[in-house]
Amino acid sequence: MNTTRTHSTPASQPGARDPFGAHLRHWRTRRRLSQLDLAQEAEVSTRHLSYVETGRAAPSREMVLRLAERLDVPLRERNALLVAAGFAPMYRQRSLDDPAMASARRAVDLVLKGHEPFPALAVDRHWNLVAHNALVPMLMAGAAPELVKAPINVLRLSLHPDGLASRIANLAQWRAHLLERLQQQIAATGDTVLQALHDELEAYPSPQVSHDTPAADTDLSGVVVPFRLATPNGVLSFISTTTIFGTPVDVTLQELAVESFFPADAQTAAALAALAAQPAG
Repeated sequence: MNTTRTHSTPASQPGARDPFGAHLRHWRTRRRLSQLDLAQEAEVSTRHLSYVETGRAAPSREMVLRLAERLDVPLRERNALLVAAGFAPMYRQRSLDDPAMASARRAVDLVLKGHEPFPALAVDRHWNLVAHNALVPMLMAGAAPELVKAPINVLRLSLHPDGLASRIANLAQWRAHLLERLQQQIAATGDTVLQALHDELEAYPSPQVSHDTPAADTDLSGVVVPFRLATPNGVLSFISTTTIFGTPVDVTLQELAVESFFPADAQTAAALAALAAQPAG
């Protein structure tokens, strides 16, 4: 599982017309690095870095990419850095349905299909559903029609009162987990769309939900946050993992995440196997 450095949440991101120095200063501040720190990591002089940041010196393409790498800038924003410095974007951005992305789409579909009889789904950078396996629609059943119309935002679907919220047995715990995870993503990317989504989700009511089946302590309860969903087959308990492409050269692939859910107990495993065995339709 990929890990990154801790990120902070400073001012808003520079626009497309802002100079390279403004973009560089934004990401350096976001990563909580001084000019000296960044200069040492990028193996350049502090004076030259200062000149680049203030616009007194123009960076080379190699310098832009080196600084972006040291600052752990997402590929989408590395393109913005290159453009601001007067260079062409380096990283392509194509829909997963683009014919040129056919092999990547097959790989995603294989991962999702291979995870059955357990649910798995793929989401883009804003948590919109891109693909899923056969188990996911069964778990989404009962949500308001407007929440399951494309594009389906899985965080909105999960926490909206008319979505899955009333069926999540540990709603307060799961809600806190999702909001914290989203905040970490915002800190890493500076994405204003994600910030708006976070504000929307945070404003949803978090009712106290009680189901007949009490929460069960498991060996995993002190290690991960479970997702416990009430269904006609009882309360199903899951743990989840996130898979991302490790060395992408395409913006879409870097921003794609596969969420895989595993049964946290034998009862859930048996229920999922029974659901998967049901005829389609």
